[in-house]
Amino acid sequence: MADTALQYWNVGEDVSVRDAFGRILVHQAEARSDWVLLDADVAGGTGAKPLVTEHPDRVMQFGIAEQNMMAAAGGVADTGLIPVVSTFGAFGCMRAHEQFRTAIAYPERNAKLCCSHIGLDVGPDGATAQMLEDLATMRAIPGVTVVSPADANEFMKAFPAILDHEGPVYMRIGRSPTPVVFGADYEFEIGKATRVRHGSDVTVIATGVMVARALEAAETLAGEGVSVRVVNMATIKPIDVAEVVAAAAETKGIVTAEDHNIFGGLGSAVAECTAQHYPAKIKFVGVDDTFGKSGEHDELPAMFGIDAKAIFTACKKLV
Repeated sequence: MADTALQYWNVGEDVSVRDAFGRILVHQAEARSDWVLLDADVAGGTGAKPLVTEHPDRVMQFGIAEQNMMAAAGGVADTGLIPVVSTFGAFGCMRAHEQFRTAIAYPERNAKLCCSHIGLDVGPDGATAQMLEDLATMRAIPGVTVVSPADANEFMKAFPAILDHEGPVYMRIGRSPTPVVFGADYEFEIGKATRVRHGSDVTVIATGVMVARALEAAETLAGEGVSVRVVNMATIKPIDVAEVVAAAAETKGIVTAEDHNIFGGLGSAVAECTAQHYPAKIKFVGVDDTFGKSGEHDELPAMFGIDAKAIFTACKKLV
């Protein structure tokens, strides 16, 4: 099959990760024939529309029937094809949670669930669509790999990696534009964190849209003489234990930053890791156990305390 050159975005550009989803789907459809997309009539929302338009033969349409789609994905996996299941987070991680757990994770089937509309990043669609519990509910299922890319370029690196990975995977697709952090030469590896800024006073371990905000906060803190290490934890499960331990051992404390409930997500995973391997002072930047609200994606983070200022404040309290 033809393998056209994949075009990456420039560092600093504001790009929606769902745009990257559409681009990498088309690229991988031309590069390999071992997977198929399962869609619940939301390709326009998830970013998968380019694949539907250019390669309709690679798409199985289920309509608004997510439980059926997830159960069918188990059957597709048994044929040898890799099902890539795509829908909104609230529907894929909650509505069809039991089917994912029983039809995919329990029998260890090789399926990939890619969900958009996660976190406050959703914006105007409001609380019912703002999936703030997905990292918690998916990482609690045995044997499931959980991935949360920081930007569009990292997502395009991660997608082929999850196709190559044997076993069930859940991966987030951001909806709103977010700054591109990584260039085309970036290498992604499941289970490996990336130290994107060196520092010795405090470490911010961030995931998803929070990586760019952590870098912004670190730059501001540098002006006040505070040296901040920023770690992109793109794989929530399995977490990079060595990088977490290094942060605990080499800096004065850890701030975790996630567009997710503070319970059960990245912060919990880091705290579990330090409790077992190297106790450390930790502050959590995330949504404080509440549902979201309808609002613009660039206004909600400040309202709910997950913007760069919140990371700045947490770091200052630690040092």
